Amino acid sequence: MNLFLIISYALVTTSVVPVRSEPDYAAEQETQLLFAETCQITEEGDGWCKIVNDYDGQKGWVENQHLMRLTEEEYEGYVAANANAAFVAVPRTLAKCKETGETIPLSIGTRLPFYRNGRFSAGGKHYTIQARDVAKKPFAISEKNIRRLTKPLMNTPYLWGGKCCMGYDCSGFSNVVMSLFGIRLLRNAREQATQGKEISSIDEAQAGDLVFFNHVSTYPEDTTVTHVGIMLADGLLLHCAGKVHIDRITPEGLISISSGKKTHDIAKIRRYQ
Repeated sequence: MNLFLIISYALVTTSVVPVRSEPDYAAEQETQLLFAETCQITEEGDGWCKIVNDYDGQKGWVENQHLMRLTEEEYEGYVAANANAAFVAVPRTLAKCKETGETIPLSIGTRLPFYRNGRFSAGGKHYTIQARDVAKKPFAISEKNIRRLTKPLMNTPYLWGGKCCMGYDCSGFSNVVMSLFGIRLLRNAREQATQGKEISSIDEAQAGDLVFFNHVSTYPEDTTVTHVGIMLADGLLLHCAGKVHIDRITPEGLISISSGKKTHDIAKIRRYQ
């Protein structure tokens, strides 16, 4: 049950929208919304509104110009459509609006409501998109598919609050990548660590598990989860720290391949399949 007052509902009409901690351009970016995501509006004021993102529950402030207000009936229709929607399966593609002739860039993981045969609709407009760039259903989670889908994202830079192909933070990366396999995660690493099934040791981990980290070997009293990565085979971990890359993981922690030094301690391992 929601514990906040819902003023209205909205649909994202821009390819990527920053969600800020305060209604100010200089405020910290908490996360991003992708095109056609739905949200609930809980506060309004001077060109901004406070939202709760339906997909991962993240809250923050968004400029009004990036949102289209929906009636409750329209909102419920989009929520239902997005639940099993086709999605962009390449780092970046373009959709062309039939009504205006303009194109809009879409990032990997963007859901396409009412998609059929290279066409979808959102916000009262109709779009065409290259069908080869779209997946109509989630992929089976496997080492091969994780590597295939994320290979074009390697070296994408770290961006605090980022959730698109131009920049990710660690949990934004895991959130988007796991969505390609039909796994719906909360937004932040500490929240993601509460989901799924606990795996007791790194020796039992398999490709697609998430590994969460802290720094208890340096700060014994601080058990707070600060980082997350996606398990691969053969003791390797895919994550975004500085950029999207692969490092080694051992029972002792996360080991940088470039420096050979331990950077994080293992806090939790979770499985979502």
